Amino acid sequence: MEQPKSAAGDPYDKSFIQPSMEKFEDFDQVFEKEESLSASLVSNGRVDFHGKVADKKKTGGWKASPFIIATHVTDWIGAAYVLTLVGAFLADAYLGRFKTIIIFSCVYAVGMVLLTLSTSIDSLRPPPCTTRPCNKATDGQTAFLYGALGLIALGTGGIKPCVSSFGADQFDEADSREVQTKYAFFNWFFFAINIGALLGITVLVYIQDNKGWTWGFGIPTMAMICSIAILAAGVPYYRYQKPMGSPFTRFIQVAVASVRNHFNGVEVVREADLYEVKTNQSDILGARKLPHTTQYRFLDKAAVVTDPEGSPKSRWMLCTVTQVEEFKCFIRVLPVWTSTIALSISFSQLSTFFVSQANKTNRHLGPNFEIPAGSVPVFAAINALILVPIYEKWMVPTIRRRTGHPRGLTSLQRMGVGLFVSIFALGSAALVEKKRRDHLNPLSKMSVFWLLPQFFLIGTAEVFTYVGQLEFFYDEATDGTRSISSAMFLSEIGIGSWLSTALVKIIDSATGGEEQGWLRNDLNMSKLDYFYWILTAINGVNFLVYLWVARRYKVETLSFKPSWCRIRCTYIRFYIDDDAQHIHKANGRSQN
Repeated sequence: MEQPKSAAGDPYDKSFIQPSMEKFEDFDQVFEKEESLSASLVSNGRVDFHGKVADKKKTGGWKASPFIIATHVTDWIGAAYVLTLVGAFLADAYLGRFKTIIIFSCVYAVGMVLLTLSTSIDSLRPPPCTTRPCNKATDGQTAFLYGALGLIALGTGGIKPCVSSFGADQFDEADSREVQTKYAFFNWFFFAINIGALLGITVLVYIQDNKGWTWGFGIPTMAMICSIAILAAGVPYYRYQKPMGSPFTRFIQVAVASVRNHFNGVEVVREADLYEVKTNQSDILGARKLPHTTQYRFLDKAAVVTDPEGSPKSRWMLCTVTQVEEFKCFIRVLPVWTSTIALSISFSQLSTFFVSQANKTNRHLGPNFEIPAGSVPVFAAINALILVPIYEKWMVPTIRRRTGHPRGLTSLQRMGVGLFVSIFALGSAALVEKKRRDHLNPLSKMSVFWLLPQFFLIGTAEVFTYVGQLEFFYDEATDGTRSISSAMFLSEIGIGSWLSTALVKIIDSATGGEEQGWLRNDLNMSKLDYFYWILTAINGVNFLVYLWVARRYKVETLSFKPSWCRIRCTYIRFYIDDDAQHIHKANGRSQN
């Protein structure tokens, strides 16, 4: 029987998890109504959990952010960065970011529960090894463990590309106040990640060593379950982006249509010949229209109207200008993405050779305590926890006064700083390793604190580059590709790890193998500093490549003025006041 509704309407007649597509108002009608609605409504198309245009006074901003950040604090285990592309695709195309986070968080939690059970139930693990040779795990035990780890990897792949983008969705880019807090969110989001890393490397390692694996996995399992509850508690406060269909399908349609028209002799004569729908919004459900740009003109052939009197054809034959520009936006960021992958090779040393170095140092703090070698990367996490507040509260205002840029540095400049610092991080590591190997003394090992500079510098590089990438890939993406864009930058970490492994194998093979080469089984007999110098050189060359790519990207964006670079317009509005001279200065600074 149908339930009666109150005068105000039943607030629970729609989905709590993600408003269903049937219950969303038609976006053309929504945006026509916006002109007569209060200025408190957001202007970027985000909706609340009822499916209506979000109200700035009740949703988003920092009201929603604590719930989002909390979910990532517990996400400290392993990273399946390649699977982020799968999670991002599902979020952009079918599920939406919030529903994707919830579903994959539950998958992650199930994996953690299974992992905890595998360490606590005798039948799910091999017996303790009391005599040699030890009993191996059975096929069933191995399958159970791999199944748990697979679920954790899958869950991570769904959470990581969506949580930062979903957090940024809570801020209206056209609001000068909210756009500032959006970039503060990226910094504090990274801050939360490092809190999770700090707890994982220290507290949980200590508990695991002293209480056993069951406690070591059980605590983060409970924390993950609690984080899901915290995330769900913020449902009424969130702003949601509707899923917009498969972006990869739209990309392929543009490629197919442009090639087809090219071989049919179609040429782009006038911009007026390009097809676009007549509605206020684009035909990509929920996405704003994008104006035509003259870059990558070959792709414009996909939008050329060859039969003006005919009805619109299939998108495999005729695409809209917005669809073509969406593909162009994706192509534009690829050079920047490629030129920052090398830094991930250096980051992968944090958990490999940096730890091996630490294992050969004196890690004692007093007579009764020794820092576990595996916990030494905590230095980088602590550096991030110190640097993020300093950057946000002191450096941004200081640099802003000199550059005129609301964030002090642009996202491209911030990434450049990180890439530059990484050169000195690996150079420092090479010098310290050379000193350690040249002064070997079993009775007096080098102090672990000699490694602080390399951890400090690599941590600094990560603070600047990681947050800069968060900002860049979110801002430069279109409405329908933001999760995919975030996944692209996250995939760099996985690719960097693979490249690091490949580089180690190449050097090992070229220099004499594990017994005679640079990277031997015995670190004291190795030439690890040579490997670090190679990474230093790679970072140096990569930095020069990045400068060229960033400069070219900057010139292109200024030349073609794509509307998806919305933040530049927001910066101008940020400085607008009654003095026309200030408007002129802000406009000039935003293009420098």
